[in-house]
Amino acid sequence: MSKRILMIVGDFTEDYETMVPFQALQAMGLQVDAVCPDKVAGDSVATAIHDFEGHQTYTEKPGHNFALNATFADVKAEDYDALVIPGGRAPEYLRMNDAVLALVKAFDAAEKPIAAICHGAQLLAAADVIRGRQVSAYPACAAEVRLAGADYADIAIDAAVTDGHLVTAPAWPAHPAWIGQFVARLGVSILL
Repeated sequence: MSKRILMIVGDFTEDYETMVPFQALQAMGLQVDAVCPDKVAGDSVATAIHDFEGHQTYTEKPGHNFALNATFADVKAEDYDALVIPGGRAPEYLRMNDAVLALVKAFDAAEKPIAAICHGAQLLAAADVIRGRQVSAYPACAAEVRLAGADYADIAIDAAVTDGHLVTAPAWPAHPAWIGQFVARLGVSILL
C-alpha cells in the first residue's frame, strides 16, 4: 500500500517548493494530496518564484497556477502518513487558520514525518510544535523559530536538518537534501 502524503498550500506558495516535491514524491510511488483552506479539488492556487539575485532577500516573480487534487475540508491527519509544508508567502496566512494549525498539531502529536521548507517554519512556530527542536528555515524566519523555543539551524542554503520527525530546510536549493531526508524518515527506499 502506497504511503499518503498531505501537502498544505495557499496562494503565493513558492512555486519550486510546491511543484518539485509534489511531483518527485509521486514519481516515487507515493500518493500526494495537495489542499488549500476554503478550496476544493480542481481549484488552483497562484504560486510565486523566489530567486536569489544578490539582493538582501529574495526577489519574487509570478509562478504557475498549481491545481489542487484534494479538498481541504475532507482531510484528516489520521488518513495520512506524513505532511509537507512548502514555503513562500502562503505560510504567513495559513498560520492564522485554526483548522490548518489543528492539522499540523495532529501530525506532530502522532509523530508523523513533517517536512517544512523556507517560510513553512512560520506554520510550525504558530502551531507551537518546534519547542526544543533544531529547525531550519529561510534566514528571515530565524527570529520566529527562536521565539517559538526552537534552536535555529543556520545551515547552508542547500542543506537540510532532521530532528526526530521534523525535516526542515532553508529554501528550494535544498531539495535534494530535504526530500532525501524526508523520504528516509518515511522509510521509503528508491531502487533504480
